[in-house]
Amino acid sequence: MTAIKTITLIGAGNVATHLGKAFLNQGFNINEVYSKSLENAVLLASKLNASACDKIEQLNSGSDAYLICIKDDFIVSIADLLPFKHKLIAHTSGSIGLDVLNQFENYGIFYPLQTFSKEVEVDIAEVPFCIEGANNETESMLMELGNSLSKSVYKINSEQRKKIHLAAVFACNFSNYMYTVSEDILSENDIDFDILKPLILETAKKIQDNTASSMQTGPAKRNDEAVIKNHIEMLADSKDYQDIYKIITNNIIKRN
Repeated sequence: MTAIKTITLIGAGNVATHLGKAFLNQGFNINEVYSKSLENAVLLASKLNASACDKIEQLNSGSDAYLICIKDDFIVSIADLLPFKHKLIAHTSGSIGLDVLNQFENYGIFYPLQTFSKEVEVDIAEVPFCIEGANNETESMLMELGNSLSKSVYKINSEQRKKIHLAAVFACNFSNYMYTVSEDILSENDIDFDILKPLILETAKKIQDNTASSMQTGPAKRNDEAVIKNHIEMLADSKDYQDIYKIITNNIIKRN
C-alpha cells in the first residue's frame, strides 16, 4: 500500500466537515464526499474542492483511503455497500468495534476524541486521535495520517476506545446537559447564563493539573444537609431535575 494522499469522506456531518478541512489544509486531496443528502454532500464538497454524490455505487475507486464519518447506527450498512475491498477503509466512531469492517483487506479506526459542531472552529492539532488497524501496515498508515493533523496520536484497541468513549460521554455530553439544566433554572428566573461562565471555565481549568476527585467542591462534598434539602425543595416542580440532583448528590457523598 502507498502512503495516503487522496481521501474520500463518507458522510458530510460534523466530523467529516472538520476532518475534511483539516486534511485539505495539510495538502491532502479530498476526492469525493458522500452523503445520503445530496445537498449536504455538495455543500461540504464545495468547500473541499471535491465531487459530491448521494449513492454509494457512484463512488469511484481513485482514493487511497475511505473514511466513514457517519452515525454509528449506519456504519455497518454503509460499509457492506462499499465495493472497494482492496482499499483502506476506516471509520471514525468511538463506540463501534474494528471487526465491523473485517470484510475488507485493510481496515481500521481513525477516531478523533473531540466534540465537533460545524459552526465552531476546533484546533485539530490539539485533538487526540485513537488509531487501530487490522494489520501493522494499515495501522502505520493511519498513525501517519493522524500525525499529519494532530500532536496527540495513540494506538488504542477497540475495548480501550469503547471505555474512552464512555468516559467522554460523562465528561462532555452529560456535563453539557448539566449546562442545559443550569440554563433552564436561570432562564426561568430571568438570569443570564453568562453569569455561570467564569465558574465553568475555572472548573475546567482546575482539572488541567489536578485530579477531578480532588477538586470536588459544593454542598454534597461538605454534606451540607440543610442546603441539599433546600435545593431539592426548589426543584419540586421538575421531578426529572430533582432526581438528577439526588442521584449525583448521593454519589458525591458516597465518595467522601
